[in-house]
Amino acid sequence: MKRLSLICTLALAGCGDLSQVGRAPDFTPLEGSAQHYAMYSADLPEDVAAGTPSDDSSLWAAGTDSLFGDRRAARRGDILTVVIEIDDSASISNSTGRNRSGNVKSGLPDFFGIPQRLNESLPEGARMGDAVETRSSSTFKGSGNVSRTEQLTLRVAATVVEELPNGVLRIEGQQEVRVNFEMRELIVTGYVRPADISRQNEITYDKIAGARIAYGGRGQITDVQQPTYGQQAADIILPF
Repeated sequence: MKRLSLICTLALAGCGDLSQVGRAPDFTPLEGSAQHYAMYSADLPEDVAAGTPSDDSSLWAAGTDSLFGDRRAARRGDILTVVIEIDDSASISNSTGRNRSGNVKSGLPDFFGIPQRLNESLPEGARMGDAVETRSSSTFKGSGNVSRTEQLTLRVAATVVEELPNGVLRIEGQQEVRVNFEMRELIVTGYVRPADISRQNEITYDKIAGARIAYGGRGQITDVQQPTYGQQAADIILPF
C-alpha cells in the first residue's frame, strides 16, 4: 500500500503543478524585490536634505522638474528606458583534408651469389630480390558548419536599484504581459554609466556592462513545447 501511494505521489509530481489547471499564470509580485525597495527608499531632494528652502518663485529653477532640467536617471529609485535591438548573425564554415601515402620496397638481388643460394632454401615464390615491400595510405576529411541568426527588438523600463561608489548605476527591469493563458516575461539587469544615458533618458543594451537579458514565457503554450518531467529524467538517466 505504501509503495502504491509513493508511485501515485511521484506520478502527480511529474505532471506539474495541478493548481494551475484552468488558470492563467500569476504575475510575479513586485513587493520585496530590489525595485520595490529602491522606490520606497529613494533619497530626499537636495534642497530638502540640506535644509535649504526652495525658490518656488524662480522661473529658471535648477531642479529636475524645471523646464530645462536634466531628467536622466542618476539616483537610486530613478527610472530609465532600456532599448534592446539585437540583430546578430554568424556563419562559420571549416573544412579540413589530409591525404598521405607511402611505398617501401627493398631486396638483395645479387651479392656474391649469396642471394641465389638463399633462394633455394626459401619457400616457393619467395626471393631475396624482393625481400621486403610495404605500402601504406591514409585519408582524412572533416567539415563543420555553424549558422546562427538572432533578432529581437524590445523596450523596457528599468529602475536604478543601487549607486556604486565609482558612480556606476546598477539597474534592474522586469516586464510581464499576460495574453489569455500565456505570460511573456522580459528581464534586464546590468551596470550603466550615467554619461551613457541619453537626453531622452534611454540607454541601449550594448552600453550595459554585465547585461543579463532574458525573454521567454510561461503558460499553457510553453508547457506544451517542453518535454514532460519523466522524459527529461529518462534522457539524463538512460545511456541509449
